[in-house]
Amino acid sequence: MRRWNGWGDESIHVALPEEGARLLRRSLGEGRPQTDCTFESLLHRIPACRIPPHPCIQTDAPTRLIHSHGQSLPDWVGLRAGSLERFPDGVAFPENSEQVEDLFQFCRAQHVIVIPHGGGTSVVGHLQIPAKDLPVLSLSMKRMNQMMALNATDQLATFGAGISGLQLEGTLQPKGFTLGHFPQSFEYSSLGGWVATRSCGQQSSYYGRIEDLYAGGELISPIGRLVLPNFPASAAGPDLRQLVLGSEGRMGVLTRVTVRLSRIPEKDDVYTFFFPTWQSGISAVRTIARAGISFSMMRLSNPAETRTLLSLAGNKGKVDWLERYLRWRGLPRDHACICLIGFTGTRRQVRTARCESLAVIRRNNGIALGKLLGKQWKKNRFRTPYLRNTLWNCGYAVDTFETAVNWDGVTATLTAIETAVGDSLAAWKENVHAFSHLSHVYPTGSSLYTTVVFRLADAAEEILARWRAIKAAACRTITAGGGTISHQHGVGTDHRGYLEKEKGSLGIGLLKQVYRHIDPEGLMNPEKLIE
Repeated sequence: MRRWNGWGDESIHVALPEEGARLLRRSLGEGRPQTDCTFESLLHRIPACRIPPHPCIQTDAPTRLIHSHGQSLPDWVGLRAGSLERFPDGVAFPENSEQVEDLFQFCRAQHVIVIPHGGGTSVVGHLQIPAKDLPVLSLSMKRMNQMMALNATDQLATFGAGISGLQLEGTLQPKGFTLGHFPQSFEYSSLGGWVATRSCGQQSSYYGRIEDLYAGGELISPIGRLVLPNFPASAAGPDLRQLVLGSEGRMGVLTRVTVRLSRIPEKDDVYTFFFPTWQSGISAVRTIARAGISFSMMRLSNPAETRTLLSLAGNKGKVDWLERYLRWRGLPRDHACICLIGFTGTRRQVRTARCESLAVIRRNNGIALGKLLGKQWKKNRFRTPYLRNTLWNCGYAVDTFETAVNWDGVTATLTAIETAVGDSLAAWKENVHAFSHLSHVYPTGSSLYTTVVFRLADAAEEILARWRAIKAAACRTITAGGGTISHQHGVGTDHRGYLEKEKGSLGIGLLKQVYRHIDPEGLMNPEKLIE
């Protein structure tokens, strides 16, 4: 069963190793655990429903509470502290496009705001209930989760947009196919949500980002259906799929999504390497990214993240052995950087790519440690978010920031982000533990992914004030450094104020005109992406 006030399945718990706890105590001080609000007490905050009866809409308080939030830090604080203030008036569970159209007609007639709900995994405020004084309907897509068609010749499949990553791969893999889209939220996030937020999977360097995989489908808007046929290629004017990608529910609801598939590869391995310095690691991964070498993922952690990962590994004996080995090879702990590289494809492709990469790594003084740590990473890669639950219970909050910049700005931007967030809580005389990695690399640049941990405060508003200070410091630094405000999480409400610097006033005006045309009353997920 899903946790109502945290991440993932209630039965899964990820422990905090003592080494990790010591690191946080040294960096931040003793954690300050808070008393969580109960589910029952939060139910009493939910006001009466303002939506007239409809056969597809449920209005009971528990269902409304479950669909009132995502996974952003303000969502967590509202749930844990019991300070959540806004809730949907009802939740609809359509089973087909016709029911969605009927619901839109109903909502337009009754002036009801609609917020599409996929897996509820947004970390940037996509599901935040708007401040407008209008009733709100959460449109859950969970029942539209079937495979509608599979064309093995064309390697195309069509699904209901509410299907989760776990359901999708469970349907495809027995037939010999995979989509290969594995964001960290893979188990719960939905296919429609991936398209609507321009999601990026962990192995996108081989399979492609969602914009590469999205072939077409159907979007139901408040004024009608937008059908997007799938062509191998087309020069017939602007590609309307690009308007749907990243639209974050402002244009309507994706009901049917056609995607491009891959055959299940013969080999799918992740190897571990260590570099003596950040500079040598950057040189290696940049060279590999530009050399045409086939890899599925490449993740380089900076020294702060490398130390943090080793402290969280949980097997002190093996970690001590690894650190002794690294010192013997001339890689001191304070500067060493861990790098994971995935190779996917036929046996011959993987062997060739690994040999070519190894030659580059050795020229940059890196050392290879084989597949053992890579296997552990693959085994646990969807469990990492569960540490948010553990750390909160220990008195610490966790958030992440991500961007993408060109190679000439990677090191400077990453350093500036960590410095800015590290200083952001000076007014509270509190520290921030920050660490980063390159999560996706490209020939011209890389994404940067920074994790921050800070202590909880006694009051919910103070926790949020600290978070806002950290968030503002990171976002200002990202835009000042020429980075995108989001490489993979989307915009939502959290990044909305920074989008115009990236798109320009003319670009924002163009988006507003598109959304006004397709949603004249402004009922579709207002306050997200743009004002």
